[in-house]
Amino acid sequence: MTNIAVAVEKTAEGNDFPEQSPEHAPEHAGEYTRIGEMAREFGVTLRALRFYEDKGLLRPERAGTTRLYSRTDKLRLQHILLGRKIGFSLNDIKEVLDLHEPDGGNVKQLQLVLKKSERQMVRLEKQRASIDDAINELKTLIGEVSTRLDGASPLRDAG
Repeated sequence: MTNIAVAVEKTAEGNDFPEQSPEHAPEHAGEYTRIGEMAREFGVTLRALRFYEDKGLLRPERAGTTRLYSRTDKLRLQHILLGRKIGFSLNDIKEVLDLHEPDGGNVKQLQLVLKKSERQMVRLEKQRASIDDAINELKTLIGEVSTRLDGASPLRDAG
């Protein structure tokens, strides 16, 4: 909790770590990140961070109205963004994150990630096949329309 107090003090003073006491030593630097810094660092909006917090995906510390994100929150956000990028639902991501055991081998978590990843791979491969079909249909259509336009008489176009 001391680190939170230091981070709040840092926020209020606008500087990093004053040299007044050992608790302000550099080893505490960077342990907590404010919401604006977090958003910039990860390229997300403040609204997204609050949304992830509302869904229970992130659990920043609170000091008044200030949200303070720990290293764990940063790692969780990295996993959230990766999960979203590969198409996992927020429920899937939460389910995986909630199985994390800081001092364990995370076997259950890894098994769940593997299972969900294999399912997502099947979904994405089906989507790719559908997209490839749509692209081929569009190429055919473009070719047919271009051929018809090339054969159209200029007099009919003007009329």
